[in-house]
Amino acid sequence: MKKDQSEQNFIELPYREPSEVRTLFGYFADEPWALLFDSGKTIHQAAQFDIILSRPKATFCFKEGKTNITGIELDGIEHQPFEDLERFYQAGLKNALSLPAELQQLPFHGGIAGYCSYDAGRYVEDLPVIAEHDIKLPELAFGLYEWAYISDHVNHKSFLVKFSDYCNNYWKDIVCEFKNLYENGYQRERQPFSLNSDWQSNMNKDGYIERFNKVHDYIHAGDCYQVNLAQRFSAEFKGHPWNAYLKLTEHNQAPFSSYMNLEEQQILSLSPERFIQVFPQGHGKSKKHHVVTQPIKGTRPRSPDAAEDQRLADELVSSKKDRAENLMIVDLLRNDIGRNAAIGSVEVTKLFELQSFISVHHLVSTIEADLASSSDTFQLLKHCFPGGSITGAPKVRAMEIIEELEPHRRSIYCGSMLYYDYRGYLDSNIAIRTLVTDNQKIHAWGGGGLVADSEAENEYEETLHKLSKILPVLKD
Repeated sequence: MKKDQSEQNFIELPYREPSEVRTLFGYFADEPWALLFDSGKTIHQAAQFDIILSRPKATFCFKEGKTNITGIELDGIEHQPFEDLERFYQAGLKNALSLPAELQQLPFHGGIAGYCSYDAGRYVEDLPVIAEHDIKLPELAFGLYEWAYISDHVNHKSFLVKFSDYCNNYWKDIVCEFKNLYENGYQRERQPFSLNSDWQSNMNKDGYIERFNKVHDYIHAGDCYQVNLAQRFSAEFKGHPWNAYLKLTEHNQAPFSSYMNLEEQQILSLSPERFIQVFPQGHGKSKKHHVVTQPIKGTRPRSPDAAEDQRLADELVSSKKDRAENLMIVDLLRNDIGRNAAIGSVEVTKLFELQSFISVHHLVSTIEADLASSSDTFQLLKHCFPGGSITGAPKVRAMEIIEELEPHRRSIYCGSMLYYDYRGYLDSNIAIRTLVTDNQKIHAWGGGGLVADSEAENEYEETLHKLSKILPVLKD
């Protein structure tokens, strides 16, 4: 006898495209730990799926050297972020349900999802403590999610899926909730988002140039080859951050976008950059995990004039400086991944690929490898964190210089939003073009890699180009 759909661990619902998925997520946006992975409307290999997650079984926070877990009991906590996160993941894995074969293409089969901030790198490398710590966001925060809504934009299918028996008690309620959302929508009044003050940078143009010159001094002294220097913009606001995210998505279609509600803070990420992807290949003894990273280095603004836009794209592709900058980071990431890769498997499969987004052109390279049998995804993540494309080379010295020169800690900026499922599938972004709210302030960052032949005026303008579809949008 065939099971009723509500008794299975999935149901298929009418297809919803990205803007409609955002409308569905709006129903959950006020819930603590509600999380949306949003592919936007981009024509991009990563833009196939949108994922809604909420109401996790358990939560994991690492803040100021301490691990805090709710919802489950865990033994052996070390108050080490990546090691404790692995135990948290394993606790959920014990009760995982497999999805049927026809749903194997879905990217998330239950597991953990959340973020690692840039400052999680302080527990990987021994860094000085100089920059002001004024945003009280945890260094890591993850939920253990046991159901999801996933929309597939290539096959035009949408599914509600569960991944553990623990949610049997309320699975029918969730099914009814989504069917009601489809049929009747919802009415939820939220205060419109607006700024109460102008955007203020933590360094004016003269301050940026002064720091730029210090980076150049370090480069010429042989301390480093490249340093990513960023400025932070902050403003007071009123209204709901979800409305800010909706405004931003009207002007930014980025394949690695996401929104997360942490109650006291909200993260609004409009990232075009993949950090690390891991996916299993093969079966049995031949099973292995394949690793992909796609750093961005090299930027030009878009132009509404088609001829000028093409000129800018051609200029970027042919730029010796941008290609050299990109190549430095490719070498850095080859080394980071190589620490956890099967011997001889690291390969650069695309070098200096032009990718065009709504406000900028970027140069993107792709590095691939097989994960060594002696390693695992958590070791890989730890050893690659934070991403080399947003630190510099050599990485640790670049991070020390960033700590010295940037007035405030980076918080979520240049960290990573990610999910890691029960099959061993991970995908993650570099949290650039990313904002965070805290204490009725909203913060956004713009940065870029500085090398020996960088010019201060051009680099300063590049930081503004990267925020050209963010700061003015929220000011209006």
